[in-house]
Amino acid sequence: MYNRTKSRATELAARGAKAAATPEDCCSDSSVIVTMLSDDKAVEDLVLSNSKFIDALSPQTVHVCMSTISAGLSEKLSEAHSKAGQIYVAAPVFGRPEAAAARRLLIVAAGPKDGIERCSFLFEAVARKTFVLGSTAAHANLVKVGSNFLLFSMIESLGEAVAFARKTGLDPNEFVKVITETVFDSGVYRPMIAQGRYEPVAFPLSMVLKDLGLALLAADHAAVPMPFANVIRDQLSAAIARGYQNLDETALARIAAENAGLTN
Repeated sequence: MYNRTKSRATELAARGAKAAATPEDCCSDSSVIVTMLSDDKAVEDLVLSNSKFIDALSPQTVHVCMSTISAGLSEKLSEAHSKAGQIYVAAPVFGRPEAAAARRLLIVAAGPKDGIERCSFLFEAVARKTFVLGSTAAHANLVKVGSNFLLFSMIESLGEAVAFARKTGLDPNEFVKVITETVFDSGVYRPMIAQGRYEPVAFPLSMVLKDLGLALLAADHAAVPMPFANVIRDQLSAAIARGYQNLDETALARIAAENAGLTN
């Protein structure tokens, strides 16, 4: 096990994990190697910027990338591992930290069938369900960024609706209770947005901006207009300009409230 933030590696080592000094040290005795990094640059720096990582993997080793990355990078990784006689599987996850702790994540996996089958025991250990899409690894990444766009759209829309409720004199908690028990279920996001509570942070706004950028990149490549995605990106830019980049993704609702002249 290797973590770029040493303190996090120390925490896991205290619970029985074996810490490695470098990423390559994790590879030599592993038939399956899992990476989960923050963005394209981090993944590319590890796997493609030099040959250390790929050279450290044995033939037929499966690299499972659980990061939310672009489809283009996923295609590059698939090609690089194929040339090295290895197997690449894309398996981004859905779920906030509490779902991970409870082993209740959702996984979308794509790649060679034998690679996915060899990873099934790992997926079963952390997820309540795995969706298998087929042999094209990048399809899993496209599903993830498309789904994230819908999630961010929900947060933006719910934030605007709660600002409307507050500004017109409604109790925001009662308003959210009514809409989520009738036409709209926002799950874990309901109390955070209704109460204007944007911590603890499960997924910061800076990462929301990154993921939305991946969706827009894929949409541009496929010539798909996504006007509301650009609206959300503008809202995210406003949030980050106000210093909210380290608040939870639900803080999109804070911008909607402030735009309505409300204080949190």
